[in-house]
Amino acid sequence: MIKVLIAEDARIPHETLAAVLELEEDLAVVATVERGDEVVPAAIGSAPDVAVIDIDLPEVDGLTAAASLREKLPGCRSLVLTGLAKPGYLRRAVACGVTGFVFRHSPPGDLIAAIRKVAAGEQVVDPRLAVAALRRADNPLAAREADVLRLAATGAEPDEIAVRLSLSKGTVRNYLSSAVVKLNARSRVDAIRIASDEGWI
Repeated sequence: MIKVLIAEDARIPHETLAAVLELEEDLAVVATVERGDEVVPAAIGSAPDVAVIDIDLPEVDGLTAAASLREKLPGCRSLVLTGLAKPGYLRRAVACGVTGFVFRHSPPGDLIAAIRKVAAGEQVVDPRLAVAALRRADNPLAAREADVLRLAATGAEPDEIAVRLSLSKGTVRNYLSSAVVKLNARSRVDAIRIASDEGWI
């Protein structure tokens, strides 16, 4: 019997997925949660073989939850569900030790097959997500621009970034401006989003 934890914040997909999995003789849903910060405590309490985790969970995102789960309960494998084919997501998922990465709107049969493969120790990646990752454009950011943008993504202001990277405040502003231009972004926030989605920061 494959024990499954479901982490999904949308109630209807959450209940539907649980109901579909319970119809399978070799699958048992042992826990369901709606927030990323609930994944690890629920897994410790229910000892699932596979955690099916939505990438867009409140409080703690699905990939961060999967990384914590791997650290706290290495015997539990993670299958992350996403709605978007963002190249950076796949790269981050691999870095987090995720075993499976598929679209959340995959046919039930495909999702069930993915759970079984992940439980058996196989890597499962939706081919469409793999293609999106392969088609990713080359990173136009210089190393220092990426460093500055990465820190800006944490909410750090230019003066704080300047201190942390031993740069002048003006140099930090120049790097931020050049990153916005190179990414054809509307703003610093947009540049951070683009770079994050592509896996460049």
